[in-house]
Amino acid sequence: MAFQQGLSGLNAASKALDVISNNVANGSNVGFKGGSTLFTDVYAAALNGAAAGVQIGIGTAVGAVAQQFSQGNITPTGNPLDIAINGQGFFRVSGQGAIAYTRNGQFDVDKNGYIVNSSGYRLTGYAADNQGNILPSSPTDLQIDTSDLQPQPSSAIAVGLNLDSRAVAPGVAFNAANPTTYNASTSVTVFDSLGNDHILNMYFQKTGGGTWDLYTQLNGGAATLATGSPSMTFDGAGALTAGATHTLSLTIPATFGANTPQAVTLDFAGSSQYGSAFGVNRQVQDGYASGRLSGITIADDGTMQGRYSNGQSRNLGQVVLANFASSGGLLSLGSNLWGESPDSGQPLIGAPGSGSLGQLAAGSVEESNVDMTAELVNMITQQRAYQANAQSIRTQDQILQTLVNLR
Repeated sequence: MAFQQGLSGLNAASKALDVISNNVANGSNVGFKGGSTLFTDVYAAALNGAAAGVQIGIGTAVGAVAQQFSQGNITPTGNPLDIAINGQGFFRVSGQGAIAYTRNGQFDVDKNGYIVNSSGYRLTGYAADNQGNILPSSPTDLQIDTSDLQPQPSSAIAVGLNLDSRAVAPGVAFNAANPTTYNASTSVTVFDSLGNDHILNMYFQKTGGGTWDLYTQLNGGAATLATGSPSMTFDGAGALTAGATHTLSLTIPATFGANTPQAVTLDFAGSSQYGSAFGVNRQVQDGYASGRLSGITIADDGTMQGRYSNGQSRNLGQVVLANFASSGGLLSLGSNLWGESPDSGQPLIGAPGSGSLGQLAAGSVEESNVDMTAELVNMITQQRAYQANAQSIRTQDQILQTLVNLR
């Protein structure tokens, strides 16, 4: 009598139940990928060969436990450092002196500014320089720079406005304190080299049918006539024909400690002189004060951008993903981590959305891909298989007992 077939069936069903139980236990584990049991039949080897059609198998065996890397559902969390991968690829993390890979995108920031997972592994990617340029070289541990954003002094101001052609020339010497000596005025905030803000006033005095003088004044100080007289000239159609650009030399008070003088270019391109009220349509300047990091956003291509209290933003780095020729060949390391192996091949590293790599969804996580209903059905199936193999052994035992009882 042969008990081998029944015993192998019991062992295989038991291993399959282990895999199913592991899937069920991790059903709510973010980024978990379920496994499935692959079986193979077993035949006895014979030195003199065996005739086809008369071989009898001696049972079954577990050939492999295959990881199923299908996409899990993506669920929003509201945490900007929760990241889900929509498509292929793995996060590349470093820790304990080794590189590992994971689909669990639950990250946080440690006391040193590194982006880490719950096991302390650091998320890796491309670093950014002080100007926010991404440096796509070898991936490194991503660290959030919380230092203040350096201020940028104003160097260019673009103003688009309309000067009222119906205005009457004052015909008197200009005086900033006397509104009757000019026809219109506006102001703009400019920043010095230390990020201090200053008010630059601009006064427009009509001198003729299509000519205007421009006076500028910083922080209520002495007013200065801009280059040329008249400073701005318009044609009969109201278009600006001369005086579109003016270069100012601003004297910053010594009490501010900033660099002085400060050159600033005024650009009035697109301004007009029509028969309508004075109005400013556009006013843009390129300077800003220093700013403190107030938030982080991660784009679908992995670019991490810092938002600052001064309204500016700057790239802090870029998350990279890794893919493998054979994801099924990865070694499971626990803690939702996988390791490279000879069977998986070398990691193919790149920015999200490039090549075969998926895109990122910030503020979301990828749920486990375990189908709980299917797992429960599989559990019943393997339970029946275990019972059937146990019955096979019982039947063999009964036959053996019959033989023993022969007289």
